[in-house]
Amino acid sequence: MSSFTDFFVICTGSSAKQNQAISDEVAIRMKKRGELPLSVEGYGQAEWILTDYGDLVVHALTPKSRAYYDLERLWRDGKPVEIPAEAPVKTRKRALKAVAADVPADEATAPPTD
Repeated sequence: MSSFTDFFVICTGSSAKQNQAISDEVAIRMKKRGELPLSVEGYGQAEWILTDYGDLVVHALTPKSRAYYDLERLWRDGKPVEIPAEAPVKTRKRALKAVAADVPADEATAPPTD
């Protein structure tokens, strides 16, 4: 169903500042793994920060924005992916697991495939 990414990480920060901190920490950890974002949207206002790493898209939203946009409803056909506490990092998909385990993300969702 989605040709633009393999995984979403959807997380909620309690404030715009916390969303920026989440986004910054993800960026630091991904950079250490040699991954730079293709784009970052919404960082200034930080109600919803979208960071695109190609096969991984990270959404950090305030509670109000998360309720309003309801991404889980939009991608309801996607299947939740269990994120282990520790995962080796050898591929981009494994990087997702490691980053998501360290970031206060409460859900990772893979968009549905055809």
